[in-house]
Amino acid sequence: MLFKFKSKVTGDLIMLEPDAKRLLKIMGREEQVKGIFLADQLPAAIASLESAVAQEEVEGLNDPKQISLRQRSLPMLKMLKQCLGQSADVVWGV
Repeated sequence: MLFKFKSKVTGDLIMLEPDAKRLLKIMGREEQVKGIFLADQLPAAIASLESAVAQEEVEGLNDPKQISLRQRSLPMLKMLKQCLGQSADVVWGV
């Protein structure tokens, strides 16, 4: 299954289900197939992702055979930051 994240100010971000669910769990939206991040919720979502990336790097949990959380979350962070800058919501599953 694919997750498609949409916003009025960015292109769509399409992710495979396991990757999208991992990022959504980090951002506090576990088990949501459909949802929305309102513009005022974006700072908390961004902070959660950045904190998880930093924690993974400090703990050295990087498996060279897997894509790191930093790489995996980069497109999402870029989208969220652009939406935050333009006060736009991010939706998925609709």
